[in-house]
Amino acid sequence: MTAAQTLKTFNLRHTSGREEVLDLFLNAGHALAHSDVESGLGPDHDRVTIYRTLRTFLDVGLIHKVLDDEGGTKYALCRETCTEGHHHHDHVHFKCETCGQTTCLDGVHIPAIALPDGYARKEMNLLIQGVCQGCNQ
Repeated sequence: MTAAQTLKTFNLRHTSGREEVLDLFLNAGHALAHSDVESGLGPDHDRVTIYRTLRTFLDVGLIHKVLDDEGGTKYALCRETCTEGHHHHDHVHFKCETCGQTTCLDGVHIPAIALPDGYARKEMNLLIQGVCQGCNQ
């Protein structure tokens, strides 16, 4: 599916900026930080507009947050059907210590965790660090 089709599927207004940001995610194959998006788009794009675009994509379930081992946030495309404001991601994220890329391991799920009474799970994140397939060859 193209970026323009994806924006239409998520009932988002089509702008060239949104399409360009989405194209970066579609072509990357790994999670992107705000700074990655900024550098991928170049100086013609406003930092605040990029932030708002990422926030919109997050809110409608197009991308999800990936926590970084350095305390930052990256974003990855949702491969499952997510709804507005609610992501269904119980999969593992993997950060390569060699190339620095963080990828979603969709086939590896986080095991069920029983929380004590009074605690309500909102989201789970599991980050595994090591060497990815590409760097391990």
